[in-house]
Amino acid sequence: MTNNDPAANAAPPPADDVDWTDVDWNTVYDTARAHMEKAQGYYNHNVRVDLLDGPVVVRIPIPNAQQMDLRLWPEQDVLGAIAPYVPQAPRVLHTSTNPAYQVHQFVTGDVLDAIAPRGTPVPIHVPGEVIALLSELHRVPRQALPPTPNGWPQDGDSAGFAAHLAAVTQGVLARHGEGFAPLYERLKVPPDPLAPVLDGLSRLCQRPAGCVHADIHRKNMIVDSGRTVFLDWELALWGDPVYDLAVHFHKMSYQPAEQQDVLDGWLTLLPTAATAGWEDDVPAYLAHEQVKSVVVDTVRYSQQFAADPNPRLRRHLSEQLTGKLRNARQHWRIDEPVDADEVYEALYWSTSWQSEP
Repeated sequence: MTNNDPAANAAPPPADDVDWTDVDWNTVYDTARAHMEKAQGYYNHNVRVDLLDGPVVVRIPIPNAQQMDLRLWPEQDVLGAIAPYVPQAPRVLHTSTNPAYQVHQFVTGDVLDAIAPRGTPVPIHVPGEVIALLSELHRVPRQALPPTPNGWPQDGDSAGFAAHLAAVTQGVLARHGEGFAPLYERLKVPPDPLAPVLDGLSRLCQRPAGCVHADIHRKNMIVDSGRTVFLDWELALWGDPVYDLAVHFHKMSYQPAEQQDVLDGWLTLLPTAATAGWEDDVPAYLAHEQVKSVVVDTVRYSQQFAADPNPRLRRHLSEQLTGKLRNARQHWRIDEPVDADEVYEALYWSTSWQSEP
């Protein structure tokens, strides 16, 4: 039996006495390939395959996936490097480069977003586990991780790190800005949407770099019996720890008290040098993420809108983009309110010119 379970990428408990050495992983891969009904993310298919010794998850890259995020290392290399330091991350059972896929062990649990959607309180243990994860990541030795490419910012160059983030967002605009210009214009996205946030990124405080997950949100967290496992390490970076906190706040939509608890714990557990200047720099990173969300998701949501006529999905996409536009417009100094029906109409209108030959 094979299915696309949203919890399929969860990690096992630390103890595991299953011997996987005799498994024919290529046969497992072929089974997964036959059941790729739909992708679970923007970069990978996640397919559960049940074996005699238990279920596993085959994680298969989506060919020609649009690159909308800063990426540094192969996910399997990150997971192997952090395994001794971060117990609540997935365990990789097998990797292959040709064909490209990974196999992760499966554990039962609930995707946090399914039991506590954005804007609702999370289980009481979750903030503490997020704090612990951020602290553990900062203690991962640099030498344990894969090398960084030439030109990667020097340790402590937070502004240089942020420049790499902004360059990726600028790259999305360069690739899609012309084709999606009519939709951007209709949504009142300015021609240079990043202009208001770049100054804040250029003035970031210097901080020692560390390993950052860069994508901690409710759909990448599995909870089971009071324990949280953090998934999807494909965007992990060697960079500014304040960025990890800021992007987490951006994507989690915590209740105010929850966010304060995470902030307080983070300030307590991380070294002072790693949190210096957070008061100004968390908002600077948040501004970039809020603008980036509109730049990227206008493209993604328009494409999803055109590909799937499901009314509930289309309404959901419209409401999500409406919220993102509200956040971004404060940086663009646009006071005009955003109406979800108008966003729906704009996305619906975009389907006509996307389908033209």
